[in-house]
Amino acid sequence: MIAEIIAVGTELLMGQINNTNARYISARFPDADVYVYYHTVVGDNPVRLSACLRHALERADVVITTGGLGPTQDDLTKETISKTLGLELIYDRETLEGIRRFFDERGRKAAPNNEKQAYFPEGSTILRNDNGTAPGCLIKQGEKTIVMLPGPPWEMEPMFENSVLPYFLKVADSKLYSVYLKLFGIGESSMEDIINDLVSTQKNPTIAPYAKRGEITLRITVKYNPDKENPKEMMAPVLDEISSRLGEYIYSSKNEELNEKVASMLIERNCSIAIAESCTGGMLTSMLTDVPGISAVFDRSIVTYSNDAKVRELGVSPGTLAKYGAVSGEAAAEMANGIKENAQSEIGLSITGIAGPGGGTDEKPVGLVYIGLASGSGTEIKRLNLWGDRNRIRHSACLNALDMIRKNLKIIKTEDN
Repeated sequence: MIAEIIAVGTELLMGQINNTNARYISARFPDADVYVYYHTVVGDNPVRLSACLRHALERADVVITTGGLGPTQDDLTKETISKTLGLELIYDRETLEGIRRFFDERGRKAAPNNEKQAYFPEGSTILRNDNGTAPGCLIKQGEKTIVMLPGPPWEMEPMFENSVLPYFLKVADSKLYSVYLKLFGIGESSMEDIINDLVSTQKNPTIAPYAKRGEITLRITVKYNPDKENPKEMMAPVLDEISSRLGEYIYSSKNEELNEKVASMLIERNCSIAIAESCTGGMLTSMLTDVPGISAVFDRSIVTYSNDAKVRELGVSPGTLAKYGAVSGEAAAEMANGIKENAQSEIGLSITGIAGPGGGTDEKPVGLVYIGLASGSGTEIKRLNLWGDRNRIRHSACLNALDMIRKNLKIIKTEDN
C-alpha cells in the first residue's frame, strides 16, 4: 500500500521544531508492507489542510496525519477531516472520562476545552493515548484508510507501535525483513562501485545505501510470505556476497552506531580503556560514555589542550614537543602511553591535531590529526588528513579513533582464540 504523511502544524513550517514523526513512520511502515511515497507539511489552516487531504486521497491508499488533536482552537485536524469527508463528529463519553482520569492522576483538573478531544468522526476506531490527552483515530472510507495521530513524538510513537502498526500487519499480504550493515572507512562512491552489479540487478532482496557524516549504512530488505518463505534464507546469499566484498569495512549488522559497537566490545572483553584528548576536547569521551554500562571498563579521560598539560598530566617529553611539536606521531604515542600508565588500563588512546579554522601551516595544515593507541601488543599511530569545518574534523577524528579501538579489539579476540 502507498501512504502519505501529512504533518499538521505551523511550527513545523516555521522551522521551530523538526518533523521527526514523518521520519519515524516512514522507517517503521515498510514492516507492514506500507510504503510512504509522500511527505506533506501544512500549517494550522483548515482550508489548506482540507486541500492536502483531498490531494493525498487521490494518490495514496493510506493517509496519516500527525498533530492538531489538542484542545486549543488551532487544533483542527479532526474537525477539518470530518468536514472534508462529510462525516459528523460524535461524542465519546469513555474518552472524556479517560482524559479526566489522566489529569486527576497528576493532581490537576481538566479544562473545559479538553472536552473537544472526546469528539471523533463517525465510524472511527479510537486509538488510545497512554501518554497524553489526545487520542488518535482510524477511519476506513472504501479502499482508503485515514489515521490521525497526535503530534508530540512521545505520544505518537507508542500509539503507532501499539495500535497502527499491528492493524496494518494484520491486513498485509506480505512482510519485510531487513538487515542493516554499518560501514566505516570507505566512501559512498567507492562502496557503490564495489557492489554496483548487485545493486543494478537487485530484485528481492533489495539493497539501499544511506550515507551520513563519516559512515555508510546498507539496508538489505527482503519481502516474503510468512506462511511459505524464510526471510533469512532468502537474504543469506546477498549478505554473504556483500560481506565477501566489503567485510573489512563492516563493523556491525545490528543497526548500531560505531560508538555503541566499540563500547559493547570493550564491555564484552572486559578491556579497560583511558583516553587523552587534545583537539577533540572530550568529544570521544562523550561518545563512549553515552553508552550505558561503559563505566565497567572506562577508567578516565583527560583533555590536555596545552603543551604544559601534556607534560604534567601525561609525561610527554618536553624534548619531543620541542623537536616534533604537539601535533605529531611522536607526541600522540607518548600521550597514549602516558594515559595508559596513569590509569593502568589495557588500552590508552590519544588524539592530537589541528581542527581549525586557524592554526594550520604548510607543513601542518588544518585537518592534520594523529591518533595513538597503546596496548599490550605495542603502540600504533594513525595519521589523518581530514577536511571540513572544525566540528567535522573533530567528529571524523573521533570516528577514526573508535575504529582503531575496534580493530585492536578484534586482533585481541583473534589472539585469544
